[in-house]
Amino acid sequence: MLQTFSEWLWWERLWLPGNLSWSDLVDKEDRAYAKASQLYATLPCALCLLLVRYVFERYLATLLAKALGIKDRVRLTAEHNPVLEKYFCSEAWNPSQADVRSLCKKTGWTERKTEVWFRRRRNQERPGLRKRFFEASWRCVFYTFAFFGGILALYDKPWFHNLREVWAGFPKQSMLPSQYWYYILELGFYVSLLLSLAFDVKRKDFKEQVIHHIATLTLLSFSWISNYIRIGTLVMAVHDASDILLEGAKVFNYAKWHQTANSMFVVFTAVFMVTRLVIFPVWIIHCTWVYPLELYPPFFGYYFFNAMLLVLQILHIYWAILISRMLYKFLFSKLEGDDRSDEDENDSDTPKEKNHKLNHRNGSGIRGRANGH
Repeated sequence: MLQTFSEWLWWERLWLPGNLSWSDLVDKEDRAYAKASQLYATLPCALCLLLVRYVFERYLATLLAKALGIKDRVRLTAEHNPVLEKYFCSEAWNPSQADVRSLCKKTGWTERKTEVWFRRRRNQERPGLRKRFFEASWRCVFYTFAFFGGILALYDKPWFHNLREVWAGFPKQSMLPSQYWYYILELGFYVSLLLSLAFDVKRKDFKEQVIHHIATLTLLSFSWISNYIRIGTLVMAVHDASDILLEGAKVFNYAKWHQTANSMFVVFTAVFMVTRLVIFPVWIIHCTWVYPLELYPPFFGYYFFNAMLLVLQILHIYWAILISRMLYKFLFSKLEGDDRSDEDENDSDTPKEKNHKLNHRNGSGIRGRANGH
């Protein structure tokens, strides 16, 4: 049964155009092709990146946070109460007024004391400012190195300037060392993001992030095995361009350099719209949708690769709508606080202030949701 599944999985018609087989992609003296077995290197790469991230956050980011005066707020600990703790963990973080009154009867506390307990307990679950700063700093550093490293690897290649060259000689295109390392590092990074999702700051678009990471890993892995490496490197470079600015805006925002953060966010919005809504669909998807048909009839890999690109494009549109709403609110109306990050609740907050902060819990405001990986 496993043998049958393996034969079906590696059936040439799934991965390669007609009249081609895996024997056509065997290494020769002057040519080296990508192999599926090389993808195993992404797991140790991901683990190494997690280790590098730990060292970076433990030492470099900590020193930077100290230099910028970034500190976690002192939070009051919620008093031990088994009844309220059980409700908080199993029912809801923000009880309705009817539930508050019911809990008051069970605990013998006043409504005011019960509400204060829930505010303090919610604050305990929120990630501290330094944790968010560390996470944004790490991503900003990685995207910066990945983007400029990718441009360095691509700028002198003919397919960087003429997209028709992407398919010249496809799929018999020799893999370059720069392409190998660019792919392995990017794949390793996205695997590390999946492995760290449980520990990173959770935002309201958590499910979209998971879908995005899985779609990206699937797309990159498939493009590697099918030797779509040239277009794959272009896809990675287009995505990394705007991510640098987004994470940089977060870093400055946490450092309370709000004017710099806001300016950078405006630039990020412009770059995001150009790269994700213009360059990606008009040039990248057009390149993968139209040009291959001039060489080969469509096959499963052609449809699958383009379907994955469309999944990413749908996510781009989703994030673009959120970013546009935030930018409109930023430019034409008064922002209540900073939507890019969540806020701690105070014991003396009014109901209006409480609702506003709950709407932005764990960065779930418009700016907090605009991850746009």
